[in-house]
Amino acid sequence: MTQFVPQSDPSQGDLPVLTLDVEGPSRRRLAVRVRAGEGPPVVWLGGFRSDMRATKAAALDAWAAGNGRRMVRFDYSGHGESEGRFEDGSISDWLDDACAVIDRHADEAPILVGSSMGGWIACLAARERARRGARVGGMVLIAPALDFTEALMWEAFPPEVRQTLERDGVWYRATPYAPEPDPIRMSLIEDGRRHLLLDAPLEPGCPVHILQGMADPDVPYTHALRILERLPAHGSRLTLIKDGDHRLSRPEDIDLLVRAVAAMA
Repeated sequence: MTQFVPQSDPSQGDLPVLTLDVEGPSRRRLAVRVRAGEGPPVVWLGGFRSDMRATKAAALDAWAAGNGRRMVRFDYSGHGESEGRFEDGSISDWLDDACAVIDRHADEAPILVGSSMGGWIACLAARERARRGARVGGMVLIAPALDFTEALMWEAFPPEVRQTLERDGVWYRATPYAPEPDPIRMSLIEDGRRHLLLDAPLEPGCPVHILQGMADPDVPYTHALRILERLPAHGSRLTLIKDGDHRLSRPEDIDLLVRAVAAMA
């Protein structure tokens, strides 16, 4: 059961904010923005602790507005304008959020645009849709952080950090992207292990274009190569930006993103 309550948001050009109630063990209300338009719906899937007002999401929405394209953005639970506490969330929760939004607002061959963690969520959502016989029209993945809780966190953590997590259940990691540290919980690591993808071939059932900075300190470009190796040869593409960082939010990066999405859609 879903319920939608429109709210005004003048900062977004009066684009209404819809709320979607996700049912389950931990019911939560998500904030969603839907821009009406034609063609396959484009769905923005943000990164870890990011939100739908981020630079790339806003730029893509501006492109959609200028080209009459349907665009869907939302905040995962515990992110941005959605309900919940970030530290209580998990990959399972955020995947459920994404699937609920896609099913309600972008069910017909959506183009999934996933940034960092959103790249992992996009691949998981595509797999879930395939299990139900539903299509994904294509994916554009920006520095996709598939399996990051294991491959980029747990396996990279020094012993003292692992010990802190096992003893206290949480470790606070300093981040350049926010004034306060990221609370990393052992429950997040353990839940992530239920969704690992890189130990088997990836069969998304749609074209995939990865955009990856080679100067990315958070998701190394070798991780993108590992993902590419597991994707089908046909329809899979990787663009490396030698001086690109993790954000890929410079004007030239945004232009590349928009062209990749336009070509996919």
